[in-house]
Amino acid sequence: MSDFTMDRDASGVAVIKWDVPGKSMNVMSMRGLEELNSLIDEALADSGTIGIVITSGKGDFAGGMDLNVLAGLRREANEGSPKTLYDAFMRVHSILRKIERAGMKGESGEPGKPIAAAIPGTALGIGYEIPLACHRIICADSPKSRIGLPEIKVGLFPGAGGTTRLIRMFGLLGAAPYLLEGKTLDPVSAAKAGLVDQIVPGDVLLQSAKTWVIDTAGSGYSKPWDQKNFRLPGGSPYSREGFTVFTGGSAMVNGRTMGSLPGARALLSAIYEGAIVDFDTALSVEARWFTELIMKPSTEAMIRTLFINKRALEKGIRRPAGASSPAISKVGIAGAGMMGSGIALAAARAKFDVVLIDRSLEKANAGKARASNTLEGETRKGRLEASDADAISARISTGDDCSLLSECQLVIEAVFEDFAVKNGVHNDIENEIGSEAILATNTSTLPITELAGKVRHPENFIGMHFFSPVHRMPLLEVIRGRDTGDTAVAAALDFASRIRKTPIVVNDARFFYANRCIIPYLNEAIRMVREGIAPAMVETAAKIAGMPVGPLQVVDETSIKLAVDIAKMTKIAAGDSYAEHDVDDVIFILAERGRLGRTFGAGFYDYDSKRRRRGLWPGLRDLWPIRPNQPDLEEVKNRLLLVQALEASRAMQDGILSDVREGDVGAVLGWGFAPWSGGPFSWLDIIGAGNSVELANRFEIKHGPRFRPPELLADMANSGATFY
Repeated sequence: MSDFTMDRDASGVAVIKWDVPGKSMNVMSMRGLEELNSLIDEALADSGTIGIVITSGKGDFAGGMDLNVLAGLRREANEGSPKTLYDAFMRVHSILRKIERAGMKGESGEPGKPIAAAIPGTALGIGYEIPLACHRIICADSPKSRIGLPEIKVGLFPGAGGTTRLIRMFGLLGAAPYLLEGKTLDPVSAAKAGLVDQIVPGDVLLQSAKTWVIDTAGSGYSKPWDQKNFRLPGGSPYSREGFTVFTGGSAMVNGRTMGSLPGARALLSAIYEGAIVDFDTALSVEARWFTELIMKPSTEAMIRTLFINKRALEKGIRRPAGASSPAISKVGIAGAGMMGSGIALAAARAKFDVVLIDRSLEKANAGKARASNTLEGETRKGRLEASDADAISARISTGDDCSLLSECQLVIEAVFEDFAVKNGVHNDIENEIGSEAILATNTSTLPITELAGKVRHPENFIGMHFFSPVHRMPLLEVIRGRDTGDTAVAAALDFASRIRKTPIVVNDARFFYANRCIIPYLNEAIRMVREGIAPAMVETAAKIAGMPVGPLQVVDETSIKLAVDIAKMTKIAAGDSYAEHDVDDVIFILAERGRLGRTFGAGFYDYDSKRRRRGLWPGLRDLWPIRPNQPDLEEVKNRLLLVQALEASRAMQDGILSDVREGDVGAVLGWGFAPWSGGPFSWLDIIGAGNSVELANRFEIKHGPRFRPPELLADMANSGATFY
């Protein structure tokens, strides 16, 4: 079956319809592109065809290029030459360029054939780059649709002409939000911004596009950059007006990314070099930079983690085979604090009936109000209709009695991180819910098996570690206790799918996987402060390494008070094996001075009255003087990354993780492990197991046994094995 089909009506307008069989959303493949090209050739050669409309047979236009295709092209290039990849991208450009130039008059003066894109819904990536090559873009008025080029968010940049065309449409300043930030817009906003030409009701979309083609046929049509005397909006890089914009744009991007994202660097180069040459040469420049980017191991890792593996997890590859799952229509949340209210909001968005309870009705209502405030903020920003916000909020009922949970098929406890408190709440919940209901605990540190020792149905008890803030963080860590049954795991994964979270399934241990890895990262930064390494260097090195924020900032955000509480609990649990005394020397001293984190207005950073960071606290220098011989920046970067990757490897070795895909996806989505690398296991593959073990051995001698490489990694170094 074909991805593209074509029909021509009596008016002479050929309608090319994109409808990939078996897919809910159109995605482009090289085969599909060749089908489109053949139909374009056929329509242009047909004397009875006056113009073309390209549309979709689905509710949306397209979700972009199938990244599995890009991965396949890269493999072919690895086996042959990067030119194979470059030629493939130039082939894409030639097809879209044919569409673009189809409206122009030929050498003999005959008029071209206008081509309109009729977009019924979402159009992203190449799904928007094809319309950009058309002569008019007409969108259905669908508020939930998104228009734009989000490639930068998965480590790429628009490589099917989107970069070259948008720069010529808007200049660097105008195109920056869509190219450098990956911003997408609803159709009305896109029309106001100039990304599309016309908005019409969905039921007249196709006819509106046909009418435009009929009205335009015979007059000839060309894009501004195909006309004489075209000038780049805002000026070229070497013009007086453009120089400031281009230098400022480069500074802005590098300031935000700290040079850690290859995609951003390649995009800037394609923009700059493409802006000083003609259009067709600029397409070649774009293809060359896109080829170089795709050939990088880090790009392959990003695509694998953020697209292929992430989607596989969301589609349930870790769901126990053959496991049944209770039909969940009503969800209970015990604990209406920040986490509980966030989980309640996520469940209500997914159209579950939600019961949110706390010790008092006042606390429960405050939790619902917190969820409603989030919805109101989205409504103010135009991201949500007021009626939809009201409907979501109405699905959340509140109370102060566990009896209200009796009809819930899933209850998630989200109370304070304390065994006694949680055990008491679990007992109260089990007194009310059915024996087949699933009971989950939202915990970030406490072992599930130990908590399950106090419940009546451990087979239906499971850990669900949500990340804060729940409405923004995409990861859900599902923790399987020793006695947790397949039904409970299946129910947790089905719930994750409904609330649109990416789940990973891990086995039980204190701190599970995510916190097991992020705590050593934070502790390493705290140790560096104690050693006299400049705190500013610690924070900057982390960002240059690719971490989204500095580790000291993370400690402040999560609170030093919480770090102290966790340290005390861990010390009791670990006994003589406890090894974080040097870290405690720092956080306990800060806590004694009332510097408990951002919420308290003081921590590693100083804050103003509105809790905005003002800078690192100067008093750190007095408590831990900065030593004169500062380490090399690379050493600081490697300490911060390696300590996380080693812990991830230990989690794999110890059986906490059973799939490296979950380890990488969980790391990038859960705590932001250097997204450019694809995650800790991909990072270890990039640098090589042998090099990582050599680095770890060197750091073990210099900094201590926490850098001792696990046997798993040492064996891989000896055998030359890789995680992927």
